[in-house]
Amino acid sequence: MRITLLGTGDAIGTPKVGCNCKNCREMVARGWSRLRTSFIIEIGGKHILVESSPDLRQQLLRVGSPHIDAVIWSHGHYDHFIGFGEFYRVQKVPPAYAAPPVMDYCSDYLHFLSFEKHAVPAFESFGLFGLTFTFFPVNHPPVYTCGLLLEHDDMTIAYTSDTREDIPADSRELVAGREIDLLFVDAIAPEGHNISKHMNYAEAVRFAADVGAKDYRCVHMSHLVPPGMPHAGYDMEKFCW
Repeated sequence: MRITLLGTGDAIGTPKVGCNCKNCREMVARGWSRLRTSFIIEIGGKHILVESSPDLRQQLLRVGSPHIDAVIWSHGHYDHFIGFGEFYRVQKVPPAYAAPPVMDYCSDYLHFLSFEKHAVPAFESFGLFGLTFTFFPVNHPPVYTCGLLLEHDDMTIAYTSDTREDIPADSRELVAGREIDLLFVDAIAPEGHNISKHMNYAEAVRFAADVGAKDYRCVHMSHLVPPGMPHAGYDMEKFCW
């Protein structure tokens, strides 16, 4: 199994359009970027996309234009699902998996596309190509949002999606009750910034420690987060097992 981070940025991405801050200048000078957060899972010749960001076309070209066999959505914010339209006339539109409120919202917006819709309630596991996935509710007001647990053999990977640190108790119990080998955790801003519906970097680091993650990468980072922070994910970073 291999996972590739296709993007590690927030809804705006980095560099931010029209911004001349130190971080954006450095990213431009180095030719770096943070596309909108998503990742791809490869196993047995199949490809599962977690989030279909507005940068999907560029992301798929970067990773070698794989055929996508399934898409998973965490919630109905545009930076997490709107790129699904990029499949039009590129390949057969893949089936999508999401919690029922998320599926209702996204599929209504994407009414012009015909595709298989799999609405899976939180805490009900489902299988794809030998992997087991479980949605768990997080706290990203006011939008219903789910994190994702991925299990394969003895490997467990968790993705918080967009959330505050205070996720529901049953979700925290689910995550903390597993031995998390790798965690992708929301970290939109540096320590000292208080964002009402996201974790900052310090909160993300604390969350990773609290749930006992063996390793973790911060994702959904805004242009406020300097490049090179410890445990910051980067676009096209790969993990293989």
